[in-house]
Amino acid sequence: MQNQDHYMHHPDKKAGVAGYANDDAFFKCIQKAMDILTNPEKRRQFDSVDPYYGALEDDVPTPSEIKKAKDPHAAFFELFTPVFEREARFSRKQPVPQLGVYADPKEAVEGFYDFWYNFDSWRSFEYLDKEVNEGSDNRDDKRYTEKKNKSERARRKKEDTARLRGIVDLSLSLDPRIKRIKEEEKVAREAKRKTKSGTSTPKVNAEEEKRLAEEAAKKKEEEEKAAKAEAKRAKAAAATAAKKARRAARATDETPAS
Repeated sequence: MQNQDHYMHHPDKKAGVAGYANDDAFFKCIQKAMDILTNPEKRRQFDSVDPYYGALEDDVPTPSEIKKAKDPHAAFFELFTPVFEREARFSRKQPVPQLGVYADPKEAVEGFYDFWYNFDSWRSFEYLDKEVNEGSDNRDDKRYTEKKNKSERARRKKEDTARLRGIVDLSLSLDPRIKRIKEEEKVAREAKRKTKSGTSTPKVNAEEEKRLAEEAAKKKEEEEKAAKAEAKRAKAAAATAAKKARRAARATDETPAS
């Protein structure tokens, strides 16, 4: 079909036909498209900056979208799966691991993030190079343009790598499986600790409970004794103070007036 269109719009086929004054320019567009589509390297360069996918690059879920969803767990996988599927087309390594599901084991989740944190991308940005004027005799201009193009390619590549890293970081921070795995590991460690110490057996648990109860009762008894002793001392001190006050009052009454 592409070759047929290429042939139909060739200037030689349209020569002398009224209404086709701009057909030469149209043919050049088709010729350029054919050059890109039939050359694997040029095709990849175009695919790297395909406007269709470029418009979707900013379509990344936000934390608020996930957290405000009726089912945050389901929303995470529903919104992030297509994001990673889009990015997967640039991978040199195939097959690319998919985001997966909530029930995935720890090994699968770690494998997924390990792959994306070490993503080997073939994406490049030569297609956006500024054209070098091959007809110019000024070598300095050519060298400057080539140097500028190389610098811009490196800048875009660095920005794209950072963009993808940001997506992976965001996904990791919102992935509900991470919390689930940590909780499972905590439960496993606690069970192991109890098994190792033997506190998981009913007999040991009963003995421990009895010991704690006895200690609590003994502590309570000692506190009550201390409280009673303190009350007794306070009462005695009050009685002594009252007795002294009465003696002082009598002494004052018995003193003759001058």
